[in-house]
Amino acid sequence: MAQRNTWQRDAVRTALDGSRGFVSAQSLHAALREGGTGIGLATVYRALADLASTGEADSLQSPEGESLYRACRMQAHHHHLICRSCGSTVEIEADAVEQWARGTAAQHGFTDAEHIVDIFGTCASCADARARERVAD
Repeated sequence: MAQRNTWQRDAVRTALDGSRGFVSAQSLHAALREGGTGIGLATVYRALADLASTGEADSLQSPEGESLYRACRMQAHHHHLICRSCGSTVEIEADAVEQWARGTAAQHGFTDAEHIVDIFGTCASCADARARERVAD
C-alpha cells in the first residue's frame, strides 16, 4: 500500500535530510517545533517508521537502546560507522561482514539469516577536539 504524502511526512523527510547524522524522533520533533510546525510527536514517530519501511531512512538502535533515524543515502544493503560524540555517520559496504554473517549462520545450521552491523566509535574530528581539550587542561 502506498503511503500518502502529507505535509507532515514531507516536513519530517526534509528535517531528516538536513540532519548531520542519526537523530532520535524526540530531537527531530523538537527541531520541527522550533521551526514553527505544529507537528505532533506521534506523527513524527509514524513518519519516521514509514520512511524507514520504504528505504528512505535508515534506522538503528543506539547503544543505549534508543531508536535513531537518518536519511538513507545508499539504496543497497550497507552498514554504518557512527560517532558516539557528534553522530556523524559514514555509510560503508563491508564484504567481510557479509561473508562472516553468512558463514556464521551456516556453521550453526541457520538459513535465511539477516544481520544488522553498525560500528560505534569516535570520529577523527571529535578525537582531535578531545585531545586538544586534554592538552588545554
